[in-house]
Amino acid sequence: MCRLCNPKMPGLTCLARSDFLHDSTGSDQAANAGSFIASGSNAAQDSAASTLPAGIGDPDRRILIKGGAVLSMDAAVGNFAVGDVLIEGGRIVEVASKIETGDAAVINASGKIVMPGFVDTHHHQFETALRSQLANAILINDGRASARLNYYEAVLQQASMVYRPEDVYINELFGSLSQLDAGVTTVMDVSQIHHSPEHSDAAIEGMMDAGRRSVFGYFEGWGDRAQYPQDAKRIKQQYFSSDDQLMTMVMGGEIYLPGYETAWKIGRELGLPIALHVVGTFGMQETFDTLGASGQFGPDNIFIHMTGMSDKGWKYAADAGAHVSLSVPIEMQMRHGMPPVQKAIDLGMSTSLSTDVECTMTADPFTQMRGLITLQRMLANEKALAGEDYPELMTTLEAIRTATMGGAEGLKLDSKIGSLTPGKQADILLLNAETLNVAPLNNVPGAVVTLMERSNVDTVLVAGKVKKWRGELLGFDLGRLTTELAASRDHIFEAAGLERDLFAN
Repeated sequence: MCRLCNPKMPGLTCLARSDFLHDSTGSDQAANAGSFIASGSNAAQDSAASTLPAGIGDPDRRILIKGGAVLSMDAAVGNFAVGDVLIEGGRIVEVASKIETGDAAVINASGKIVMPGFVDTHHHQFETALRSQLANAILINDGRASARLNYYEAVLQQASMVYRPEDVYINELFGSLSQLDAGVTTVMDVSQIHHSPEHSDAAIEGMMDAGRRSVFGYFEGWGDRAQYPQDAKRIKQQYFSSDDQLMTMVMGGEIYLPGYETAWKIGRELGLPIALHVVGTFGMQETFDTLGASGQFGPDNIFIHMTGMSDKGWKYAADAGAHVSLSVPIEMQMRHGMPPVQKAIDLGMSTSLSTDVECTMTADPFTQMRGLITLQRMLANEKALAGEDYPELMTTLEAIRTATMGGAEGLKLDSKIGSLTPGKQADILLLNAETLNVAPLNNVPGAVVTLMERSNVDTVLVAGKVKKWRGELLGFDLGRLTTELAASRDHIFEAAGLERDLFAN
């Protein structure tokens, strides 16, 4: 049964034409047949799908991406001004300047940059219907009139409390597809919406139906039917019993909430990474330092933001091999604190980028990379201009690494994704470098970070399956999905008592 027809979510109608929406396993080896069939209501999708090379979609057919500028993000593989990538069974089998094969379906990558998909290590996708609602907001109410619509009150205390499972589903699906369109092939979704087991199932199913690689972040919920964190055992057994699938799981364990010790214990018993927001605004420095001093940190920890922490707290985290997920534009915009970019670099910590909340900032990876590099260089340049010693200036290649391999490391997926390495899953982007905003191409990493935007994402493959082709997402009736999302928005605003003013300042 298609999840959009699921009786648990009666408010949603069936939007699927392609069989891949009916696969409940999320397996990397799931059949590709039909996964590129566009909805008949979208002429642009139909037109794009009609130009797919012969053989694409045949599960027994190899794919050769040919003649692109290949940015592998693997020093052992190298980069190629003109190169080829061969895919078989959803995996990369060869990357070289020229690959001869007579039996592969060929994707012409001339004029394109071929690189690994972006990885987002922290995105609250359940908030998709709230996009731009808090564009001027800060994190918590500081007493000023301008802070009336702050994130903590408007989202966590109001909007999130009225979500139905069908709202969770459409928000997760739409948010996933939007990022897939932008070249983000892997996400960790931080879904703080687990008010019941049905809410949890809806979040998982929404991500699963999008068909991209996802990490389900099991965080808190509220109300009499909330089963967090105990339901993690049921969820892992039901949805994540195999490592050979597109979706994996992370345990949320917020140390500013009571009972986090139980969440950490359950997560580690289940062999799951433990993720949490670490923000000085919430007064968690003392708890964080105490946990670090008692040896509770490990390489399985993903610390989101890491703003306002003490030097000893940082040392505990670094010594434990913990990972840091930075949301640079959001941290600057919403008053989380100064993004600790240089601190993480100086300590040699594994670091990634994350988009956080679309109610305040876009979830595209190009904005994240530009935010990262411009902030780091601004702070270093200020020191240089003041005649002080300054750190090395971040390069565009380093920014891309943070958005690819850095994210893969943080989510414990670096053996599968993050680089164009033979043996890894074929999560691959083709970025158009012949467009008005990029041409002529003079420097590959420079073009990706300083010039490109989501419109340059021409083609997206996940585990060797074509999800976007010639600028069009394939397999979904986007018009009807947009209508369903708007209906969810209307319910959330009305039920939560939120004002909807298109020109509010």
